[in-house]
Formats: sequence, structure tokens, C-alpha cells
Amino acid sequence: MEKNSEPGAKANGAQLDHTQFNIELDAPGLMGAGANLRSEGQKRPKVMLLFPPNWTPTMPHLALPTLTAYLRQHGVEVLQRDLNVEVFDEILSRRYLTASLARLRRMQSRPKGGAGLGHRQSSGAERASPDKINWALEAGPRLAKQVERAKAGIRTSAFYDGPIGLEMLSTLLDCLEIANLPFYPASLHFQGYDAAGPPDNSRFLLHGVRDDERNMFLDIYRRLLLPDILREKPDVVGISIPSMAQMLPGLTAAYLVKEAGLDCHVTVGGPHISMLRAQLPDAPGLFKLIDSAIVFDGELPLLQLSRAVAAEESLAGIPNLIYKDGREIRVNERKEPEKIANLPIPDFDGLPLDRYLAPELALPLLTARGCYFGKCAFCNVGYGEPESFSQLRAQQLADQMLALHEKYGARHIFFSDEAVTPRNLRDLSRIMRERDETLHWGGCVRFEKVISGQLLEDMDAGGCRMILFGLESASAAIIDHMIKGTQLPHMSRILRESATAGIWNHTFFFFGFPGETIEDAQETVNFLYGHKESIHSAAMGTFLMERDSPAHKYPESFGVKRVIEDPSKDLAIYFDFEVSAGMSEQMAEMVHDRFLESLPAKRYPQFYISDVYRFLYASHLSERGLPHPPWLVPEEGIVQQ
Repeated sequence: MEKNSEPGAKANGAQLDHTQFNIELDAPGLMGAGANLRSEGQKRPKVMLLFPPNWTPTMPHLALPTLTAYLRQHGVEVLQRDLNVEVFDEILSRRYLTASLARLRRMQSRPKGGAGLGHRQSSGAERASPDKINWALEAGPRLAKQVERAKAGIRTSAFYDGPIGLEMLSTLLDCLEIANLPFYPASLHFQGYDAAGPPDNSRFLLHGVRDDERNMFLDIYRRLLLPDILREKPDVVGISIPSMAQMLPGLTAAYLVKEAGLDCHVTVGGPHISMLRAQLPDAPGLFKLIDSAIVFDGELPLLQLSRAVAAEESLAGIPNLIYKDGREIRVNERKEPEKIANLPIPDFDGLPLDRYLAPELALPLLTARGCYFGKCAFCNVGYGEPESFSQLRAQQLADQMLALHEKYGARHIFFSDEAVTPRNLRDLSRIMRERDETLHWGGCVRFEKVISGQLLEDMDAGGCRMILFGLESASAAIIDHMIKGTQLPHMSRILRESATAGIWNHTFFFFGFPGETIEDAQETVNFLYGHKESIHSAAMGTFLMERDSPAHKYPESFGVKRVIEDPSKDLAIYFDFEVSAGMSEQMAEMVHDRFLESLPAKRYPQFYISDVYRFLYASHLSERGLPHPPWLVPEEGIVQQ
């Protein structure tokens, strides 16, 4: 799945830049497993699962389908709502854009607000640039007329036509910009959501969930979500929050449920919540919005929670649960992680699969839970707990792929793993090569010595169309320092052999790992240009000190002199730091920006802004026998349709 940002890297900027970072597709949200049988005569629980903005609106996330499959298997009635794609679909409509323009006009005509006591907040129109407002009011009526056509077109093969696809996506991005202006500086875009304040500050969150001036989700949820909760009367509303960008949108849904006085238990879960498991009990104000939080594996805890709530029983024995009990915040014991092979195939029934903003349906799958390597110093896989890894056998994985193809018509499967094992790459390629159905797939792969040219050719023959490689750095000293476990000769060979096999090579890399010098960074740049014919896209950034990564837990071991904790950020998962040697954070940012500025422009950058678009574009080119355009090579004369 696409990564929200490469672990250890800061995501980067402009909406139609070919270096746009891919959107995290990795973890399955509330997670977990196990089973116990429902007692006869007990009320059948009903659960509504919500996936809030922002995630890429090009493909479903695995969180809800994974939970839904498990709960339904055990007799729970489940309603799953991808609020992310619903919100994008709502905003990118003529009706919504027309209303946004009317709101901007009303805001402009208001008397200017003051900042003193008793004065109203300034509106988005007052805070935003006058030139931007004038542009929106001038171009808005034309764009509002075009938005439905552009949205429909992006869902067809017209997307692959370079000029037409670029025009359609540009229209949608312009429309998003207009829709955001009334709520400025908050901004929803394809790569994330920027709240009007820090989403790692619980005081801001408690204010932001009720701020109509800056929170665009309040109005949308009140119209699209609350009536359905009122009608369905679920026992539990579960909100999946895989990323920090989803904190405010997710908690906004929780706030509205509580504000309306609805009789249901609100719980949150997902990777971001798991990362905050130690901080949540110290932020009791959040439990005015939620009743509980599920950390780590979520299937069995959510099943037991739904049964306990429906039967009005105690929550004391439910594993992985943090919950409010009177005035106390209680933390229950952890359970053993469930093996992925014991879980059912993800269930996408009920999701609006025709509303994702992509020319073809792509669906995510996991081949494994956890990372089979699990040692990289920049990555917090496992969130500070002992790593647990389990994988599907290739035959079970192939059966799931074929089942999704038969049920939903999906020809493209994106593996959301940290890294697919070489064994599964080998066995899956053999199985899929022998099938009549042609399914395309892609996912993350480590630069392992055993990845041979023959294996890469077999992968291509078995349907692999894109590989995402964690390059990280091409300085041997830094590779060793970050405990990456890869070697430059194999990295070089695999990139060339993969490109020769016809596979699209995507790479992750970043600058500024503690101890990295300008000379080390230059080695990475030299390596990239030395393999420019074999690299087709990249996600780049600067090192992020992430909570529970080895670099965060053992800073001295990695040349970190000081980890800087901001007391106001009581829900922080990223930290500033000072290094003993090498580039500072600011210098790494400068190196990143200089490299970004030097990159050759892409004629049709829409193909590069998300993993799903890259994956589908690579498949499209392969089906037509067209070459994959190299990332660092100027495009004069390159065919891109």
C-alpha cells in the first residue's frame, strides 16, 4: 500500500511534482485476531467501521476490510464506511464547489474580525492570500462546471492519455484548493491533510474537532455520516487511524457522535493509536471524545468489545484495550499477535469500489504481518515491541488474489507489506505464471543477494509490474550505520536486472540519517545518476526521528546527542534532534531541496503522484509493449502513452 511517508523520511510538497511521496498502504489498521464463540441468545452486535481522511483516494486501505472479514466471520453485523473516498467524492462535485464559492463571497463581504477578547475568529477568506481568493472566485465557476467530468474521466482509461489525464487531475487539484480556502490554513489534498493546528497536541485536537471555521469535516459528516449512525444504531463505532494526518478527521467523527448523544461505544485503533499507547492514558481529555482505544492486533479485541457492549458486560478482560472506566483510564493486558494465515481474506463488500479516483480498480493485500528483517534503525515497525512476523504461503496468497479478481473484477493487486519475502516472490511467480488469468501485482522488496536476474524474469512472467525498493542511502558507511542489511553491489545488480526484466523500479531514499555527511549524501546522488536508466520513480525526503524506532530508543548508539521533546506536543511521534557529527536537520533539508530542484521535469507528472498511479501506469505501458521512462533522464522523445 502505499506508505504515508517512507519510514524515517519527511514527505514533500507540490501536488503535481514527480517526486511526490507514495501514500502508506502498509498496516491493516485496528489489527489482530483469535476467536471465541458467541453465547446462544446473546444479542447480535452491530459495528460501524469508519476510515477517515486522509489517505490516497485511489485505492481502499486494508484496515476496514481486514476487520470486517473477521467480525463477519464471527457473526457480527458490520457496516464499513470509507469516509476518505466519500469526502473526496463529495468535495469534488459541482454542488460542493458552488457552495464553497458562495461561502468565500460571504466571508469576503463580512466586516474584518479582531483578535481581542469578544471578537469572532477570522475566516479562511481573511487569512488566505487575496490573490488566491481572487483566483478562486474568477476560476471557480468554470472549474465547478468541469469537476464532475474530470472526476469521471480519471476513473477511465482516458487517464493514461498524457495531456488529457494531466488536464483532468489538474482540474481536481484546483478544485480541492478552492474547497480548502474557506478553512485556510487547513488543507486536504491527495497526499495528506494539514490541520489548522498541531495534530500531536491534544488541546488542539479537543478544540479543532468543534471548530467550524477551520474543520471542513464537521459539515460533511453531519450531512453524510450522522444520519446513517442514527438510522443504523450500531453498538460500536470503530474509527481506524493509521496516520497522524487522520487524527483530527477521525476524532471529529467521534466528537459528532458524542455531541449528538448517540448511544454507542466509540473506539479508535490503528498504527498511529498503537504508537501513542503510552501517551493516551496521560491525555484523559481525549476520552471525552472516545470510550476506548485498541492497540496492536484489533480483530479479537474488537470482536470481544462489540459483544461486551451489546451485552452490557465489563470491558476488563478485553485484550489490547485502553478504556475509560468512570474517572479512571484503564489499560488491559496485551494478547499474542495472531498469525496472518489464521485470518480470513479481506472483505471489501460495502465499500464504494466505483468511486476511487483511479482508471482501474486496484486492491491491497498483505502477504505477511510484520517485517522479516525488522532491524532498520530508522523504522519503528513493531512500534517498540518485540517484532512478530508471520506470512501467507504463496498458494494461499495466490488463492486470495484470484478470489478478489473473481469477486470484484480487480486485475491489479498491491501488496502492502513492509517487504515481500524472496520465497514468496519465487513461489507466487511460479504459481501465477501457470494460471490462465493475467493479474498484475507489485510491492516492497529488499535488495537481497538471492534476488537473481532469473527470479526477476520469473516475477515479470508471473505478473509483477512494479517493485518498491528501500534504497535509503547509497553510502556503504551509512547503510551499515542504519543497520539496513543491504550491500551496494547487490543493489546495483538488482536494479539493472529488474529493469531488464521489464519491471518498474521505484526507490525510497532520504538524506540526514545521523552521522551522514555531505560526502555520504553525494554518494547517494552519484549512485542514483549512475543507475538512471534503471530507476523509474522515487520517493525522497529527509530523516525523521520516529517514536520507538531504534534511533529514537537508543540515540547514543546512532550518534544522536539529544532528542528534543516539545512539552506542548503530548501526542508526538516525530522528534527534532541534535547529532554528534554529520549534517544537521537543516543541512539535510537543504541537500534535499537542492537535489529536488535539479531533477528533470516530467511532462505528465500525474502518473507519479501516488503508488497506485505509478503501478497502473507501469502495467499500462507493459501491456502495450512500451518502455518505462527513466526517472532521471530528460524526456525529449520518450513516448508516454
